[in-house]
Amino acid sequence: MKDRIVAAPDFNRWKMPAVSVAIHLCIGSVYSWSIFNPALVKELGVVTSAADDWNTNSVVWVFSVAIVFLGLSAAVGGKWLEDVGPRFVGIGAACFWGGGCVVGGDGIYFHQLWLVYLGYGVMGGCGLGLGYVSPVSTLIRWFPDRRGMATGMAIMGFGGGAIIGAPLKEHLIRFFYESPQYLGTVEVLTLITERGRRFAEVAGQMLEVVVVGPQDTFNMIVPENEGVYVVGTGGTGVAETFLVLGIVYFLIMIVASLSFRVPAEGWRPSGYNENKIGDANASTRDPGPDVLVDQALKTPQFYLLWVILCFNVAAGIGLIGLAKTIMTDIFGSSLQSIVTPAFAATYVLMISVFNMIGRFLWASGSDYIGRRATYFCFFGLGAILYMSIPFAANQVSVNPAVAWLIMFYAATMLIFTMYGGGFATIPAYLSDFFGTMHVGAIHGRLLTAWSVAGIIGPFVVTYLRDVSINNAINNLAYKVNPVDFASTFGAPISELKQLAKAKTVTIAKLMEIAPPGTVDPTPSVYNAAMYVMVALLVVALFANFMLRPVKEKYRHKKGDAENK
Repeated sequence: MKDRIVAAPDFNRWKMPAVSVAIHLCIGSVYSWSIFNPALVKELGVVTSAADDWNTNSVVWVFSVAIVFLGLSAAVGGKWLEDVGPRFVGIGAACFWGGGCVVGGDGIYFHQLWLVYLGYGVMGGCGLGLGYVSPVSTLIRWFPDRRGMATGMAIMGFGGGAIIGAPLKEHLIRFFYESPQYLGTVEVLTLITERGRRFAEVAGQMLEVVVVGPQDTFNMIVPENEGVYVVGTGGTGVAETFLVLGIVYFLIMIVASLSFRVPAEGWRPSGYNENKIGDANASTRDPGPDVLVDQALKTPQFYLLWVILCFNVAAGIGLIGLAKTIMTDIFGSSLQSIVTPAFAATYVLMISVFNMIGRFLWASGSDYIGRRATYFCFFGLGAILYMSIPFAANQVSVNPAVAWLIMFYAATMLIFTMYGGGFATIPAYLSDFFGTMHVGAIHGRLLTAWSVAGIIGPFVVTYLRDVSINNAINNLAYKVNPVDFASTFGAPISELKQLAKAKTVTIAKLMEIAPPGTVDPTPSVYNAAMYVMVALLVVALFANFMLRPVKEKYRHKKGDAENK
């Protein structure tokens, strides 16, 4: 099967980066997942979250499951790729990724979260992993003279997928959005609170409702009036968006996969000289025999590189999974005139831009300054940048100046160049240590680090965010006048826990009745998570420092049995 796609001697190798980018632009749209978060947490309430709506933790974990299965499928797909070639693996990726989006859309439509996990998380994640590995070893073989540049091109599209995905998703969600039934303002209706939920009596029938206040209007998908809306009417448009995207992704990836070609055995580009390549990496790269995949798994270098990739990814992916939410949480209340929902969506797009730029520039630069030095930049500078986020959040709470937004924006964009650069540089780093013979399979095994990072990063951010929000709600509730509390929420403060669980009481609603001068705690709910990210990067820095060349005993010698 692999023999059928061997290129002719006069084949133009520059066609392959275009094919690779096409596939990775499709699967790379996973990085714009945070566009879905604000809508998925109000699928039933539509204008704001209802009691039975999914919470932020639940929907972010769909993204995490997709990343977990990305790493697991890449570990299997990397070795499979060596046997069947990139075309067959790419077709499998198209079926899993496109089909997973369709199944996930069904789960949203029927409000069955397990089906969203199965479709987008498990099936989609398998498509991500297969689509991710299919171009990497192929381009390394086509570009042995510039391995860093080749891997940067191979997965540049993955980092840039959200450039197209973010605005496309925003457009489709708004296109399919349907307004819920509006009953009127709070003043003209009789509202009842039972077990934390709000109900309105209409024509003798009790209907569950959500109440939209001034703070809630800022986070609406489409602008609506303040007042009372019936739960379960209207639609956010996310289910339909999943269906459309699944079909589009499938068609593009099938066409791209059928275009894959591999070089003939022993092919080298014109003017290629192995001894002139990678001088900056002399401390790690040895042009001696290759290391086979099973032997690579026995070396300490593999596990140090695993830690390096895992912790670099964990730090960045925690921000990516909640990017739109983080932007609106930190700056939405203090800089509403600037940080609109559209601005937050553009922020997600810009993450993709810098992620993509970083993949190409850092990977290409590593051909000159060395992979090891490149990763020292990621971890040393990255730790400083993550420390700046809590500082900016604390400052904007008391002094809502645009300067803090600029500082946050610049710091996070630089973080995302290094996040993408880490992914793009790691295959070349692997080939420096283990050679190119089984780099696809070794790379696939190493991507299990991505699976673990997909759990660590979002878990740290969402868990510590929830703890901070619960603490903030408790502190704010006891600052407000008890009479105002009971009048606003239809229940005494003694029922705070139940009201908060039903999403009737939120920080935004409490701030509307809080005493003048009360500082909004929302911008600081991510501070603890950022300090944990700094600790992860410090550990990765020490792992990079410990790397040494692979010992001779692990290298494949001529005449040894081939490791299949």
